[in-house]
Parts: sequence; C-alpha cells; structure tokens
Amino acid sequence: MIIYSARSTGGDARVALTPQAVEKLTRLGAGVEVEAGYGELLALADQEFERAGARVRPDPDEALAGADVVVGLMEPDLTTVTKVRRGAIWISFLDPFRQTGLVRALAEGSISSLCMELIPRTSYAQKMDALSSQASLAGYSAVIAAAERIKKALPMMTTPAGTIPPARVFIIGVGVAGLQAIATAKRLGARVEAYDTRPVVEEQVLSLGARFVKIDVGETGQTEQGYAKALTAEQLESQQQQMARHCANADIVITTAQVFGRPAPRIVTGEMLDGMRPGSVVVDLAASTGGNVEGSAADQEVVRPNGVTILGFGNLARQVAGDASQMYANNVYNLIEHAWDQETSSLRLDLEDTIIGGCLLTHEGQVLHQGVRERLESDS
Repeated sequence: MIIYSARSTGGDARVALTPQAVEKLTRLGAGVEVEAGYGELLALADQEFERAGARVRPDPDEALAGADVVVGLMEPDLTTVTKVRRGAIWISFLDPFRQTGLVRALAEGSISSLCMELIPRTSYAQKMDALSSQASLAGYSAVIAAAERIKKALPMMTTPAGTIPPARVFIIGVGVAGLQAIATAKRLGARVEAYDTRPVVEEQVLSLGARFVKIDVGETGQTEQGYAKALTAEQLESQQQQMARHCANADIVITTAQVFGRPAPRIVTGEMLDGMRPGSVVVDLAASTGGNVEGSAADQEVVRPNGVTILGFGNLARQVAGDASQMYANNVYNLIEHAWDQETSSLRLDLEDTIIGGCLLTHEGQVLHQGVRERLESDS
C-alpha cells in the first residue's frame, strides 16, 4: 500500500508526515512517498525523508493518481480531489460542515475520507486527536502573540525604580486551547482569569493557578463530544453584560469558544471593546469560523479607534510549525496503525470500529456522517 503526502499550501510550513513518522509507517509495511521539497519550509531536506524510507516524487499529480492513501493537513481543493484515484483513502482535516462542495466531490469520486475533526473524543482516541493537539499549540501561540503586542511586561517585577504589576489576562472558553493559554500565561507570570459556560471545568482552571469567573446565565452544559452547548440569545446577552467588567480590567483577552458544525458564538461586543483600555489586545481564535469578537477578521490585525488591537488568527498552530508537524504526524500514524491490517499490509476501514466508524466521512460513494449529510441536503 502506497501512502503519499504533498506539501501544504498557502505558506503553511507544517507537514503531515515527519521523517520519524515515515520510518514508523515503513516498519508497518507501507510504502511512503512525499512530494519533492516536502519539508523545505521546516528546513527538512528531501534526503531526510529518503533516509527514513520515503520515495521523493517530483510530479505530485502522478503521485496522487497512483496512491492508495493520501495524507494531508488542511482540506484539499476540488482540483486536487479530481486527481485522486477512485477507491483511494484521504486523511486530513476537512472542515465538513462548511466545505460541503468538497464533501460532495469526495463522495462522487468514491474516495473514502477519514476526517480528523471527527475523531471521537475518548480516552483511547486521544493519541489520534489532531484537533486537540493543534488547539493546544494554538492556545500557547495566542498568549505569545498577545505578549508581543501589549506595551508592558507580563510578570510582576520589583526593582529599585519601583514595582511593575503583572499583566491581567482573561481567557474565554476553557477547552484544550483555553487550558494551554492559561498554563502559558501563568508560566509567564500574568494574573489569569478564565470563564467557560461549563462549571465542570472550574477545577481544571484552579489547578493551573488561575481564577475561575462565575457568571450565571442559567442552565448550561456540554455535548457528548465535550464541547460547550450553544447558548440562547438571552443567555448570550446576560453573559456579555456580566463579562464586560472582566474585559475592561484585562490587558489581554483570549477567546476560544467554538461550537463544532456551527458558526462561532459572538461573545465580545463592540460595546465591551469600547470599555477596554488603550493598548489592550484581544486574540480571537475563532475568527475563521465567524469570530467570537465583533470586528475581528480571519488572519488580520485590526486596531480599533480606542487603541484596542484585535488579532483574528485562523490557525495559530502554524506559528510553531515544527512542533505542530510532529504532533500531527504522530496523530496520523496512530490512526493508520489502529486501522492497519498486518495480513494484507493495508488499511482496513471497519465501520463497526468506534474510531474508524466515527471519523469515516465518505465511503463507497456515500456520505456517512449524519450531521454532514443533513447539511448537504439543506444546501441542495
């Protein structure tokens, strides 16, 4: 079985397979191929992949057409999908609820796609959970990006010239990204507060040394996958009113709230931003899915008239591309190893398997995920 991976596009330096992952895949019995120049943005020479056992292919179209499995990072464009042979397997992030045209193309091309966003959030599947591994790095990078832009130090400093108070950081949304943002801000010496609609995460926030902000918005909870449930319009309004004070006191606000399959909830309003001090920085990690912050834009830096800067990052994990690649490649390898059939040296797509059945988006010309299938039907 031939596993092929092409270079990422759009200036993304991350790779889906590192030389270490290639070596482990070849030990499984797979043949691995990568595009020429595959790791050049990470200063990884083709020779490193060759030494790990990969074959370097100068013609990506020819390689795509001959591969049994194609491993990528972000969702492919429709032109790329047409070059993949029928019956092949595609593995990557696919953003299925928004990229409905891509989902249709995969199904029509009889391509079996394993969607990394749909990996079940269970203890056993943690080693394959690429969404969490990349979110963790995004949370770290959000704090670093904000620290570079505020005009003050994060830790408290006592000097003969006086004492500098610590920066105040307010983090909204305590999922994987939020928890890593808390840990990073605390390590840098900031005073950290965090809020989430799920009271169950309070203990995790406190364990990291931050203060958990309690805001009463009525009944809340989380989905089976561990995501926060969407709030009603009335709950959002009440939340925003109570949250405004914490934003006004913060030097840095980081929002991470996303509801899978839906636009990100609008949490920080223009009125709340107007109440913040000049020089404050807001990082919106949900900018690419609609934004938690009014006025944020994906992959753009916006400075409001009152001097508050909004950073709308679409994918902050790419800021630490080397570590992000290592984590993602391990996620991919663990997924392939889980589905690997030693007798045939190939992937076995068992629909009854909890993990494979959970993330298998398209197979044999059909869209298997019910929620995505319903979205396709509503769009047609």
